[in-house]
Amino acid sequence: MASLPAAGGSPSPARGPLAAAMVALAGTPEHSPLAEALLLRIPQLTVARVAAATHASVTALRGRAYTTVAVSDDLIKEIDEVQYAENAGPCVDSVNAGMPVGVPDIAATVQWPGFHEAAPRMGLHASVSVPLYAGRGDAVAALNVYGHDRAAMAPLIAGICEVHDQSAHPAALDAGARELVSGYAEALNIRATIRLAIELIRLEFRCGADDAYLTLCLRASEAGTGLAEVAARLVSQVII
Repeated sequence: MASLPAAGGSPSPARGPLAAAMVALAGTPEHSPLAEALLLRIPQLTVARVAAATHASVTALRGRAYTTVAVSDDLIKEIDEVQYAENAGPCVDSVNAGMPVGVPDIAATVQWPGFHEAAPRMGLHASVSVPLYAGRGDAVAALNVYGHDRAAMAPLIAGICEVHDQSAHPAALDAGARELVSGYAEALNIRATIRLAIELIRLEFRCGADDAYLTLCLRASEAGTGLAEVAARLVSQVII
């Protein structure tokens, strides 16, 4: 397994392994072997560290097909595959929109019939799908967190959605849920910085966004650091 570099330079003593993986992914080119290694690790860390998480998986769009690239355990694949078969469900919507999709009460949610029927049969009553960003800031996958206990999942769902909407963090989060929420918040910040750096390069060299992103990747490779560090340095020079 590839090691997990810390984004933004030095490691954060307060950042747990789940948040570190999400942050590292956000600052890694999407086609890097490290990105795949991080995607494989994230669902295992989620179940190990987030008390409300019974199962977790990672959904990605590969070509024209959705696929589960990593799971905490094989049992949860059935729930993901029901959504792929109907091309509808929280994990599909999260990948497509690049936004979190929270389902506080699966039994009361009827817009995804297959998911609505299959999840409760496995004793799953709430879920949240969290976009995972990499490279130029696109959502390369979604982390799907499934739980048996609606009440236990509710603060996590609220926390993720509030971070995405730039609202205040809720107070009632256990340590693992707080780590997941803070990891998502930091990934969003890195995403914004990388996108700004790409735009600055594009304006400087009067090139397209793809060429600007390639330039950023080359600079990171030459410097021996991640995209996040190079982007932050570029943005800070312009702001100063």
